[in-house]
Order: sequence, then C-alpha cells, then structure tokens
Amino acid sequence: MKQVLTIVCKLNPSQKVVKKIDTTLEMFANACNYANKEVKPSVTSKTTIQSLVYQTIREKYSLSANLAVRACARVGANRKTAKQKNKPVKAFKPTSADYDARIFAFREQDWSISLTLVGGREHIPIVTSNYQIGKLKGTKPTSAQLCKHKDGSYYIHIQVKDEAPKPINSDNVIGVDFGRTDIAVTSDHKKWAGKEIRDVRDKYSKQRANLQKKAVQRGLGGFPHERLHQEASKGTRSSRRRCRTLLKRLSGKEKRFQRHINHVISKTIVLSAKQSNSIVAIEDLTGIRERTNQQPRSKTEKRRSNSWAFYQLRTFLEYKGLMNGVEIIPVSPRYSSQTCHACMHLGLRSGKRFKCANGGCGWHGDADENASYNLSIIGGVVSLLRGSDELSCTVSPGLLRYSTDSARRKLRRFSAE
Repeated sequence: MKQVLTIVCKLNPSQKVVKKIDTTLEMFANACNYANKEVKPSVTSKTTIQSLVYQTIREKYSLSANLAVRACARVGANRKTAKQKNKPVKAFKPTSADYDARIFAFREQDWSISLTLVGGREHIPIVTSNYQIGKLKGTKPTSAQLCKHKDGSYYIHIQVKDEAPKPINSDNVIGVDFGRTDIAVTSDHKKWAGKEIRDVRDKYSKQRANLQKKAVQRGLGGFPHERLHQEASKGTRSSRRRCRTLLKRLSGKEKRFQRHINHVISKTIVLSAKQSNSIVAIEDLTGIRERTNQQPRSKTEKRRSNSWAFYQLRTFLEYKGLMNGVEIIPVSPRYSSQTCHACMHLGLRSGKRFKCANGGCGWHGDADENASYNLSIIGGVVSLLRGSDELSCTVSPGLLRYSTDSARRKLRRFSAE
C-alpha cells in the first residue's frame, strides 16, 4: 500500500522570481475562478471542465499547458467537496497552485526545485533541516503545491510516495474516546486532559478581542455606533499600529500549540498500539460540529466547541498509523458512553460519571473510560468480520446485539478483559 507524505520546505527566491511567483499564483486563481464561473455548477468532472475552458484559460491567463490542466482539476475537486457538504464553491485566492511531474522537479544535487512559472522555468533554492533531508533524500517526487503563507513567505509542499508497512493483524484493540473535557481517553488507561488547551484558547481569545478593539482605525467607512467611535479614539495612531502588529504576531500561535498537542497524543497512541501489537478503534465524529451548532449555546461555549480540533487528531492518528503498520478503525460512537461495557445495558451518565442501571451489574466509573471500552469491543468485532455479510451490528439504547455466534464470543471475551 502506498502512503503519501507531504514535506513542507521554505523557498528562498530572488526578488525577480518573487514577482513571477506572485503572477503565477494570481493567474492560477483567476483561471480557477473563470472556470468555476463559466462551466455549469453541476459539472464536477475535471475532464469535462478542461474540454470547455482549457484553450481560453491558456490564452487569457498565460498559463502553461499543465498549469491550465491543474486549474481545471482543482475546480472539479473543489466542486465535489462542496457538493458533499451541500455548500457553494468558495472563491479561489492567489495563495497556492498545483504542480505535476511535467512542471515540477526536485533537484537533490543542489537542494533546489525547478518550477514552471508565468514567464518561464526557474530553479529556486529550498531551506532544509535534517527532517526534510531525511525524507527527501533518494526520492523522485512527481507532485507538489506552491504556496504563499500568511506571513508572506513562499513554500513548496512536496508529496512523497512511500511503501507503507503491512498492517498489524491482531485481536487486540485499543479504543479511543474523543472529548473536550478529556481530549482522548484510551481503553489501555491513558488520558489527556483538555483543560490546558481550553485555558490557552481562552487566553488567546481575550487577547485578540482586546487588541482588535484598540486597533480600530478612524476614517475607514465611518462608525455605525458612537461607542465604537469613542473606543477607537482612546489610542493614538502609533498605538493602534502596534496593536495590529501584535495581532499578526499572535496569528497562528494557537493553531501551532493545538497541532503540537495532537501530534504528541497521536504519536503516543500509535506507538503504544505498535508495542502491544494492537489495532486502534476511534470515534467517527463526522458531522458532529453541524449537529451541535444547531443547539442553543452561549457564545463562549460555541467558540470552544468549534475550535475543538478532533478531526486533526484523527488525521494525525491515521497517517501515523499507516507509517507504523497500525490499523486505525473509525466506528460509530452511538450510545458508546451510555451503555455499560460490562453487561451491555443502558446506564446513567452525569458529566464524567457513569453508573450501570442493571441491578445485577452495578458497574460505575469514568464515562469516557467506559466509552473507550465499548469502542474497543465494537472495533474488535468489526476487525474480525469486516467485509463479511455475517456481521450485523446495531446499537440500541439498552443493548448491543451482534448477529453471529463468533461475534458474541468475541464480545464476551473483550468484556471479560
């Protein structure tokens, strides 16, 4: 099985090349917007889009043949994603352009890249560390993405294909329950509290709000409220300028902190599963943000919920698992925190506490730990009978029922452990 790993390298272009890069990114975005406007919204095939606008894009925006093809492909891909989410395609911005093997090349001999830009081919040095050198040495990547980040720097995102190790074939399953109070709780008794992340996010939110108030400029479109005019007039022009500088400096700090935490959690879980020769079963929380946003909540609670980076943690687990031969199985989380893992009956959950309502069982403990045990059980059954018509798993409010004797035996064995 092939694995695609993206290696991000900073570019060190000259001023002359910078102008060409900016022109290329702008023309690429304009070409995408033109194709999206001219071709009927129902068309998602990149081949069909290309057949309709390819020649016009080449003539109007001075793009090379392959850049024009890549622009049509991006429009098709974005339309498919928007269609799945039932949302319109957003306008394309001049921040990135896609490259394939005909218009991109990595040169290991001088650690540079060769790119086709508007105005000709250019060789651009890349800034590398030991990590990039180790991943790129001896490879021949065939695709990349030229990007301009928010700080104004230019980067090349190089896609490297590698052969992934064979996944572990095991009956052992580690269940992972995601949450906000505890970011992740595993069935092998590991837990990561979410208080630190919540406190950091709240701190940055307050800092941004205060700086944005002080950074308001007078004379830009007028002030609809007198109070806002008074707040803006408190500081001098230089103080407002310093506030805007601080806002730029703060930009990205919160995301980098969250990314670091998710890297640490995912690495620990995957390495633990590899050491114990186990599979990892995680909650499939697809669509949870849309569902929770429909519920009435305070502004603070809504901000905290929408900043919960559970999907990033899932993607980190999946790609780290692929690298280490650890299979990651997403399973339905329905009733996983409300069903007792010991007897499979419905229990009572209050915050972080769970108590089984079955008089003959009476198990009680941490609700997230109970959910991780249930995810481990379900993941074990799915891994045993995946792809077979034998399995019919339904989760009901009082009981988990499995349709085969082998599934029941496995369920009892996991419950006993």
